[in-house]
Amino acid sequence: MTQTVPVPPRERRRPVDPRLLRYARTSRSFFVLIGLIGAAQTAVIVAIAWLLTSAITGALDGMPIGELRETLAWLTAAFAARAALLWLREWASARAAARVEAELRSGLVDAVGRLGPGWLSTRNSAQLAVTAGRGLDALDAYFGRYLPQLVLTVIATPVIVAVMWWQDWISGLTVLLTLPLIPIFMVLIGLATRSVQKRQWQTLQHLAARFSDTVHGLSTLKVFGRQRRAAASIERVTDDYRRETMRVLRISFVSGFALEFLASIAVAIIAVSIGFRLLDGSLTLAVGLFVLLLAPEAYLPLRQVGVQFHAAAEGVAATDDVFAVLDAARTAPSSPRAEQHADLSPGDLVVRELAVVHDGIGLPPVSLVAPPGSVTVITGPSGAGKSSLFAALRGAASFTGTTAYGGADVARLAPAAWLAWSGQQPGLIAGTVAQNVALGDAAPRPESIAAALELATAAEIDPQLALGVQGAGLSGGQAQRVSVARAIYRHLIGRANVIALDEPSSALDHVTEAALWTNLRGLADRGATVLLISHRTSAREIADTIVELQPREVTA
Repeated sequence: MTQTVPVPPRERRRPVDPRLLRYARTSRSFFVLIGLIGAAQTAVIVAIAWLLTSAITGALDGMPIGELRETLAWLTAAFAARAALLWLREWASARAAARVEAELRSGLVDAVGRLGPGWLSTRNSAQLAVTAGRGLDALDAYFGRYLPQLVLTVIATPVIVAVMWWQDWISGLTVLLTLPLIPIFMVLIGLATRSVQKRQWQTLQHLAARFSDTVHGLSTLKVFGRQRRAAASIERVTDDYRRETMRVLRISFVSGFALEFLASIAVAIIAVSIGFRLLDGSLTLAVGLFVLLLAPEAYLPLRQVGVQFHAAAEGVAATDDVFAVLDAARTAPSSPRAEQHADLSPGDLVVRELAVVHDGIGLPPVSLVAPPGSVTVITGPSGAGKSSLFAALRGAASFTGTTAYGGADVARLAPAAWLAWSGQQPGLIAGTVAQNVALGDAAPRPESIAAALELATAAEIDPQLALGVQGAGLSGGQAQRVSVARAIYRHLIGRANVIALDEPSSALDHVTEAALWTNLRGLADRGATVLLISHRTSAREIADTIVELQPREVTA
């Protein structure tokens, strides 16, 4: 079940989340550039209104053809400049959106790495994937439409109102009195939209998680005849998402109508006022026409902010989730585990009274010493904490007690610096077998890949065989052996001296299992430290040390 860190209501109500400037540095230069473009657009808007007024009044007053042509030429240039500035704004917004998306994705990955596997195990990976993918892609609308319009509103609206007041204070006062109606309605509509949009986003995340879980467990569902019920459940969630989407669209259309209606009424009031004053001669045609041309432009930026907010709402909802993860990583205690990546010299692995706590229940403490060149077999009934011991060593579970490798505290080491691990789930990815074996190696070594596959008793598997999602294309036993080969490969290239294997032979026949035990014993004899969880009695034959775990006794 995914845990969501709530965003403080005070920050939610801000037009621009200040965390955007903190976590995406590209956004800072973007705001500067958009501000300059907005200032230029404002100047062009005023210039167009003035030139158009001059052309109309000049034509009515009998302006010479030469002067009229010059005015029309400047007017054409002004329209061309407005189009060029609009294109420049779109270009800058698209580039900024792409860079910010990349920065936030990179920051999200780094934050997850900083928080560690233990934090990640409490989250739904499908929902995180939707946030990092579809959610951040929605920032295109946020950067391309909403933010530029917001900046233009901050710059253009005060300037245009000031120019109108300078030319005709009555019209300027009318704008000042009617303009606040639009933000008031925007706030009311925005509050409703945000809650509805948040529900839509959460429904989409729930749909992604449900679909992922169903696909992963489809074979089990078919065996128990529950596949139709799972499909019906996905259909219900999909229908919920459809309803939430339609609700967002309804609010968007209604809000757009309300904002257009308010702006139209306000412009009409100004037009009527100007008309009456033109009739009684208290206002000249040039001033009246100039102010009337500027009036729609005074309301347009603010009105467009409300309209574009709906297009950007999904991206805003996604960034709330991203910022929550980034905030959690930022406030988490600094841990050298994520900072130390240097390979370590082989040494003893010493575990003293290590106890993992799951759901408030403490597992029995474990103590062991595993020197280089040894095989330590860890046995015990289900629930005794064998896999939890490995989870603690690789940073995926919190624990009490002490662990040290080569004299260094394991809690202060990056697992990749000393540990090669293969779990009960192979954890393969789409790609070739070779890519799976050499996962994490920037310069894969074909000879080491082949050697690792042979030591994992998987020499018959073609390293160039392409696999599907989660290793589709291999049998269960083959996938397990490729996972073991991945751990062995890391040892062979000198990245990890400790090899930790969790039930590596559970899907193997006795002959293949015996060959695997022989190869692991050979790796230990050549200096590796092998930790082996196995229920098979045959594993004891290669062990130097056997650690038997017992589940904690439950007292009434």
